[in-house]
Amino acid sequence: MGRVRVRQHVNPLARKFQFSVKNPNWSEIYSDINKPLHIDIGCGRGRFLWKLAQIQEYHNFLGLEIRQTLVEEANHWRDQKQLTNLHYIFGNANYSLSSMLASLPPQTIKTVSILFPDPWFKSKHQRRRVVQPQLVEDLAKFMVSGGWVLLASDVETVAIEMRDRFRENPRFHLLSEHWLTDNPLPVASEREIATLNRGEPVYRTQFKAN
Repeated sequence: MGRVRVRQHVNPLARKFQFSVKNPNWSEIYSDINKPLHIDIGCGRGRFLWKLAQIQEYHNFLGLEIRQTLVEEANHWRDQKQLTNLHYIFGNANYSLSSMLASLPPQTIKTVSILFPDPWFKSKHQRRRVVQPQLVEDLAKFMVSGGWVLLASDVETVAIEMRDRFRENPRFHLLSEHWLTDNPLPVASEREIATLNRGEPVYRTQFKAN
């Protein structure tokens, strides 16, 4: 399967993306449904999770992406490696995250990453950004105590907004007032690698769930 080409930005408020995800039978997706789960919201091509799943076999991984062709491509790469701890879903996080999280086994959602989301620079478009108060509330409701959320962007104003929205929720505790100089994960996303290769900064922050 060749690398598919897609639009760089997709409007999550468009009518065609206002749908509920059809949640799968998770026990048919993962070989061990009770492993701790890492969710990557806005996973893009999914290669970051694809690499993580191969080196952290004691975790399950779930990527959520609004561009369907990328989800199909990512699941194809998963199947080629026969990974039974990895799955990708086509859906709109701002519309159906809550129902998807509720369908997962309780006390399994351990870690979440939101890496380099679309910045939507224009003021009139900023309500399209993925980290909205309801998304934070949904994660707060279902994450296990002691779990953590990693946020990253190459746009400082976007990173600040994401950080502030998680800081507003009492369930989440900011681990450092400073941007993280190192990635706490053993794998970097394609966007992070490209950003660092250009000599540009990455603004990372991490929260722990109380």
